Amino acid sequence: MSTTSTKVGLRRSLRFWDLVLYGIILIQPTAPMPSFGVIYTVAGGHAVTAILLAMVAMLFTCISYGRMAQAHPQGGSAFLYVGKELNLGLGYLTGWCLVLDYVLNPLICTVWCSRAAMNFLPHAPYVAWAVFFAAFFTIINCLGMETSARINRGMAAALGVVILLVIAAAIRWLVHAPSLTPHDLLVPFYDSSRFQWSHVLRGTSIAVLTYIGFDGISTLSDEAMEPRRDIPRAIIFTCLVTGVLASVEVYLAQLAWPVGLAFPDVDTAYVHVAQRLGGVVLFIVVNSALLLATIGSGMASQLGAARLLYAMGQDGALPRTFFGAITTERRIPRNNLLLVGALALAGALLFSYQLGTELLNYGALFAFMGVNLACIARAWRQDAAGKWKIVVPSALGFLVCLLLWLNLSPLALSVGTLWAALGMLLWWARRKYTTLPA
Repeated sequence: MSTTSTKVGLRRSLRFWDLVLYGIILIQPTAPMPSFGVIYTVAGGHAVTAILLAMVAMLFTCISYGRMAQAHPQGGSAFLYVGKELNLGLGYLTGWCLVLDYVLNPLICTVWCSRAAMNFLPHAPYVAWAVFFAAFFTIINCLGMETSARINRGMAAALGVVILLVIAAAIRWLVHAPSLTPHDLLVPFYDSSRFQWSHVLRGTSIAVLTYIGFDGISTLSDEAMEPRRDIPRAIIFTCLVTGVLASVEVYLAQLAWPVGLAFPDVDTAYVHVAQRLGGVVLFIVVNSALLLATIGSGMASQLGAARLLYAMGQDGALPRTFFGAITTERRIPRNNLLLVGALALAGALLFSYQLGTELLNYGALFAFMGVNLACIARAWRQDAAGKWKIVVPSALGFLVCLLLWLNLSPLALSVGTLWAALGMLLWWARRKYTTLPA
């Protein structure tokens, strides 16, 4: 009896719309709601303008991601693209800056969950809630419990229903709103009395958070039926759908909230807008839905950060005895989970939600600039007749991301640059003192 060995790989079953749905679920349809108050405040009341400008910046970068996914269909990540097309050291630095995103996501989720919980129980101190959520994320992950894909899809569907409820309540409110003029309808886009480019650009640098996650589509290259055709299209279309949906959510919120009226809590501002639109019932629905979604995001991002640190420990980029260790009983990187949990708690007590988002976007924008440069470098080396069709959008994506990166707060730029310097120090030490390939 003869036997033949066949290589088992991932099943190619995902079509274009499957990829788009995955991207929308990954980003979350309510993405601008948690950060609405911060963007609104920083941008001087021009949150919807900041969302749209961020979409333009991300669309250019999406084009570069799509081209890189075509060039490297076996896997998709910013540090892979930069390392392959530019330099291994720059690829490592890009990956290191993305570590900052992974570590900070549980932090800002801890901050937001604590603020949202205080909307229900305002007499409980913020510190108590921060300790509770940081411990909750850590304990659940240490027990080895992971959120299933089915639950994620169900949560995305529930959030879609919440969005429809908010839109319906907003339309009802606008129909009955007294004396809304055509000028009032344009104020969310441009208010001459408050518009300042420096404020809008800084708000845009924070609004990038709304789109983070679109690059995850590129990791499905091995499961897409037509990866070279569908992955780039799905990335761009997902970014466009996210931008349009986010703009509608933010535009309606700005119309409903009077100019100059302070939010009871900036971090959970959208929840208070929902109360204005639909009373206590909508307040409870939106606050509960966003709280549950952020809990899920916090747990998942903490686990993702722990796994990334584990991979870096196994690779020798970080001390293997601590970061590369896993428990024998549950097979989880417990050291990393405890470390990320401790960092999330310390950061939640020291950082504001705004600073956390800006630091997160430091790493994201750095990675986006790297992908744009990688796309330019590849097109330039190929010396193709139509290379300018590739170079120009990627160059625009790089310049816009650089502009937004430079408009992050001075504190965020300083802390982020210190993190990048630490990464380069580790890279140097790895090359000098280990025999692992650089």
